[in-house]
Amino acid sequence: ETKERFEIPKVTGHIEGNKTIITNFLQVCDILHRDVQQLIKYLQRELATPAILEDTRLILGRKVNASFIDQKIENYAKEFVICKECGKPDTQLVREDRVLFLKCTACGARRTVKERR
Repeated sequence: ETKERFEIPKVTGHIEGNKTIITNFLQVCDILHRDVQQLIKYLQRELATPAILEDTRLILGRKVNASFIDQKIENYAKEFVICKECGKPDTQLVREDRVLFLKCTACGARRTVKERR
């Protein structure tokens, strides 16, 4: 059995004036199997900048280095996507009462994840 390595995609995009345009944001969300709005909210907080989704492009309100964005997405994946037990990305975020859990569909592990508001 070949263990397929989960690749967190690097963002592609460019700087336009004083904004950063990410052109593959929806693909990133797709690969992570996460809600677009949730990832936008996370990045807005982490990068301390407003962000708007325009068609398929994410527009950040300031110039941000792509590798810095990649790092934040990687942190997000570690926290909200990858199972700490088996290391697989086959997880779902499940809300029970007011608590958010990361549930692994591969090994069945569950853990709570902290949401920052």
